[in-house]
Amino acid sequence: MAINRKLENSELDRKSLEEFKDAAKTPIIVILDNIRSLNNIGSVFRSCDAFLIQKIYLCGFTAQPPHKDIHKTALGATETVTWEYAENTLELVKKLQSEHIKVYSIEQAENATMLNDFYPEKEQTCAVIFGNEVKGVQQEVVSASDGVIEIPQLGSKHSLNIAVSAGIVLWDLFSKIRFEK
Repeated sequence: MAINRKLENSELDRKSLEEFKDAAKTPIIVILDNIRSLNNIGSVFRSCDAFLIQKIYLCGFTAQPPHKDIHKTALGATETVTWEYAENTLELVKKLQSEHIKVYSIEQAENATMLNDFYPEKEQTCAVIFGNEVKGVQQEVVSASDGVIEIPQLGSKHSLNIAVSAGIVLWDLFSKIRFEK
């Protein structure tokens, strides 16, 4: 049986702030639509750092860095990941679409495409919207999106924490963009 030794932090080949800023980014934009939990916001920043996500938009009443509770879970990712505040999510969606960016709501909806069946277009930046912990993505935003992506769930709850949802979706899209031929 193989013995697997855990790697030390010094062996992880972590990028410096400068190396991160200079690294080629994954052509994904994350939009947080009225997220109330500061810990969720920080966790999404951390996932975006892990997958070299292009940018995060914080919309509506989603809190912005610097904030100690965001920092607690982001672990410095608010310094590496590019972010911007946009007051109105719907206006942001329309702006991104005018820049030829495909925008997808992550939601449970009629005619949604299951995440495992969704493949981002080659050489196309896409934006994914994660909604409020209770109400989800605003209906007007879902309606304006280019599509809806749903995470398949088989249990009794059919509800995932927004930070968990972001991690699942970002890993899936990152792996399809970076590793699939």
